[in-house]
Amino acid sequence: MATTELARQELLIDGTWTEAGSGRRYEQTFPYTGEPVGTAAAASREDAHAAVDAAQAAFTEWSRSAPGQRRTILLRAADLLLERQHQIAGIVTEETGGVFGWGMFNVDLAAGMMREAAAQAYGAVGEVIPSDVPGKLAMGVRAPAGVVVAIAPWNAPVILATRAVATPLAYGNTVVLKASEICPRTHAAVVGALQDAGLPPGVINLITNDPADAADVVEELIAHPATRRINFTGSTRVGRIIAEKAAHHLKRVLLELGGKAPMVVLGDADLDRAAAAASFGAFFHQGQICMSTERLVVDHTVASAFAEKLAGRASALTVGDPREPDTHIGPLVNAAGLAHVTELVEDALAKGAKALSGGAPDGRCFPPTVLVGVTAEMRVYAEESFGPLAAVISVDGPDEAVRVANDSEYGLSAAVFSENVPYALELAQRIESGICHINDTTVQDEPQMPFGGVKASGWGRFGGRAALEEFTELRWITVQELPRDYPI
Repeated sequence: MATTELARQELLIDGTWTEAGSGRRYEQTFPYTGEPVGTAAAASREDAHAAVDAAQAAFTEWSRSAPGQRRTILLRAADLLLERQHQIAGIVTEETGGVFGWGMFNVDLAAGMMREAAAQAYGAVGEVIPSDVPGKLAMGVRAPAGVVVAIAPWNAPVILATRAVATPLAYGNTVVLKASEICPRTHAAVVGALQDAGLPPGVINLITNDPADAADVVEELIAHPATRRINFTGSTRVGRIIAEKAAHHLKRVLLELGGKAPMVVLGDADLDRAAAAASFGAFFHQGQICMSTERLVVDHTVASAFAEKLAGRASALTVGDPREPDTHIGPLVNAAGLAHVTELVEDALAKGAKALSGGAPDGRCFPPTVLVGVTAEMRVYAEESFGPLAAVISVDGPDEAVRVANDSEYGLSAAVFSENVPYALELAQRIESGICHINDTTVQDEPQMPFGGVKASGWGRFGGRAALEEFTELRWITVQELPRDYPI
C-alpha cells in the first residue's frame, strides 16, 4: 500500500470527534495483501451509552426542526459525498478490497439516497379520519420515533451506511451509527458529510469498536432507554441475535438480512441476455452482495447452452489487485470468507458437480466459478456463499422452477427470464421474495423503491415512502370543536 502512516478513525459523540474513553484502538488490514491500513477507536459500553445520551439530548430540537432545514442539510450532504467521491472510493478499496469502480458506484447511489431522503422530509404526513363523535376532528399524525440505532455492514459500505441514517434523519429522528469493524473510515465518511453539511451536535453520532467488543456495544445501544428504533443490515445469524435483544427491551427493528437469490431461466429466454445479467448478478463485487445471484434455476432444454455462455463470461473477467483499473474481481473480504467459498465448492465437486470456470482459490481471491450439476444434497444449494459462485440447477418446466426457487430459507431478491412477459409476471408473483425482476439481474437498488425481504431475509422495508412506517410513530390526535354531553 502507498499508506506510510496509518489512518486513524475516531468516534463522533455530540458533535466532537474523540478517542474511546479507554484510549484503546484496533487495527485494520488491506484484504488483498494483509498489510495494515488504519486503526480505529475501540468503543466500550460507556462510549455507546454516551452516544445515545447525546442523540437523546439533541432529539427535542431536531424533531421540531423545519422540514426545509432537514432537506437542505441532506441535499448538501449528497453534494459533499460526490465532491469527495474519489477519496471515499479509495478508502472503500483499502478497507474492503472492493475495486475502485465499486467504490465510485457506492458513492453515486448513496448520494441519490441522500436526495431521496431529502424529499421525504416533507413526507411524514398523516390523515384526517372521520369520527362518529359530533364536532370532533380526528387525525392520524406521523411523528419522529426518537433515537434510531443504525448498524451497517461492510459489503456496500457507503450505500448501506447512508440508507441506515438518511431517512431517519429526514423524518426528524436522531441517530447513532455503529460502524462495521471492517470499514470504520468509510462509514465515518458518510457521517462526516452529514456533519459538515450542518447537522447540529448530537443529531448524528458514530461508534466504532473492536470486533471482540461488538456484542457488548450492540447490547448497550439496544438496551439504552432512549433507543426507539434499531435498523440492521447483515447476516441472518446476527439479525436473529439483534431481534432477540430488541424484543427483550420491546424495541422495534428493521432487519435486512441474508439472501440466496434465484434467477429462473425459462426455455424461451434470451440466453445471451440472461447470461449477461447472471454474470453481473453473481460476480459483481465478488458476489458479496445480499442480492447476488446464487442459484441459476434453468429449464433443462437450455441449461447446457446457458451454462456455457455464463462460464465464458466468467472466464473473461480479470481477477487480482483491486487497486488496478482493469481488475473486475478482487479479494474476498477476509480469510473466513475465502475459506467458506472454498468449502462450498469442494463439497459440490465431491458430490458430483462440475466447475465450468474457476473452482479453486487464487491467493486471497476466488475466481468466478460456474458450477453445473448442482443438487439439493450439496451445501452450495442452500447456504449463502457471499462469494463469486453461480450454481446452475436444471429443472423440468416452470412449476419445478418455482418450487426450486422457493426451496430456500431466504427470500430477498429474485429474477425470471422469459420472452413471455405476462407469463413471467405470473411466475414472479409465485416466488417467495421481497423483490423480483423480470428479464433483469437480481442485483438492483433505487432509493425510492421498497427494499427488503421475506422469510429469513428479514422484515420491514427501507426506501422511499415505505420507510415512513419504520421510522415514525402514528399517533391519534383529536380536537373536540363542539361541546359534548357526557353520561356522568
